[in-house]
Amino acid sequence: MVLENKLGIGNSLELAEAEEKLSKLRAKQLFEKQLLEDKPAGIFETLAYIHDFLFEEIYDFAGKVRTVNMAKGAFRFAPVMYLQVSLENIDKMPQDSFDAIVEKYVEMNVAHPFREGNGRSMRIWLDHILSKELGQVVDWSKVDKEDYLLAMERSPIRDIEIKHILNKALTSDITNLELYMKGIDYSYYYEGYTLYKIEEL
Repeated sequence: MVLENKLGIGNSLELAEAEEKLSKLRAKQLFEKQLLEDKPAGIFETLAYIHDFLFEEIYDFAGKVRTVNMAKGAFRFAPVMYLQVSLENIDKMPQDSFDAIVEKYVEMNVAHPFREGNGRSMRIWLDHILSKELGQVVDWSKVDKEDYLLAMERSPIRDIEIKHILNKALTSDITNLELYMKGIDYSYYYEGYTLYKIEEL
C-alpha cells in the first residue's frame, strides 16, 4: 500500500526516493538555518515541528498525531485512544541526565506519534535534547545499524542496551555541520533510505 501523498505518486519505490530526497534537503536546512535554536527541548511540540518541517512537502499528516493504530512485527505502538495522554506524560518526564533523556526517547518511540517518519524525526529530537541539556550529540556514524535496531526493539523491556550503544557514540562537537549531515545519512540508512547523500543535495 502506497501512503497518500501530496506528490500524487502511486508507486512505493518512487515515493521512497522522493521522500528521501525532499526530507533530507529539509533536514539540512533545519541545521543550516538553526531552526531548532529557540525551540524547547524534550517536548512533543518540538518533535511535531521537526516532523512537519521534514515532511510537509510530501504528506498532509506531517507534524500531526496519527489517527490509526500501528505495529511493527509483534510490537504494538501506543494505541490511538491513549496516545494524547502518553505524549503529555512524556513531556513531563525528566531530562536532566543522559539516562533520563534516553528513557524519554524510548517512551517516545513506544508512542510512535506519526503515521510515518517517526525514527528519523526522533533522532533529530534526541540530539536536540542532548545538545541543550548536556552539550553533546550522538555521532550516528559510530552506531551500528543492526545493534541499534535490536536495542530499540528491546528497549521498552530493557533499555540498558540502547543506553550503552548511544553513550559510546556521544560527542561534544555539536556545531559540526559535517557530523550532522553524516548523522542524517546514517539515520536514513537505518530505515533503508540510501539513494542520496545529504551533502550532494
